[in-house]
Amino acid sequence: MPEKVRVILVTDGDRCAQHVVEDIARQLNLRCISASAGNPTPISGEEIVELIKTVPHDPVLVMFDDRGRRDKGKGETAMEYVASHPDLEVLGAVAVASNTSGIEGVAADACVNGTGQVVQNSVDKYGQEKAPKGEKPIVSGDTVDVLNDVEVPVIIGVGDIGKMDKADDIRRGAPVTRKAIEEILKRSGISYG
Repeated sequence: MPEKVRVILVTDGDRCAQHVVEDIARQLNLRCISASAGNPTPISGEEIVELIKTVPHDPVLVMFDDRGRRDKGKGETAMEYVASHPDLEVLGAVAVASNTSGIEGVAADACVNGTGQVVQNSVDKYGQEKAPKGEKPIVSGDTVDVLNDVEVPVIIGVGDIGKMDKADDIRRGAPVTRKAIEEILKRSGISYG
């Protein structure tokens, strides 16, 4: 393994998202920290880093969830710790849109819409494209604001993982979320699968 363990942050961790992320990890031969899933994130950033360091190979998918909280909840606090840890290399983040109001949102490098296309528009929780408000698409979700405070080279926005009016259903292979993770790996120059 390289000196730093390579991780991809996923800003959703409810049961549906957990099943999707675990399934994609299997499909792409990645690792996944299932213990970080929960609504909200049930363990601390310190505990997540300890688990990441035990994986046999990387990249590792790590889920974080704030359970709809506007302020910095358990998921964002844990993500901030993991993202700034010196033993880890963050490849990118899957920024998940939600209906939470009163949040800043984060600028994404691209988004994957409900039909699985990589686009330069923002997307809502249903994977529907919204008109751009600036040069980069903005993803608004309850667990994304902290991404503005940490070093993340690639941010790809998506709607609600495993849902999006069945567009990202796990029975279809969760194509939207899978595409977002593949896009981060591709932009990081990492072969997978």
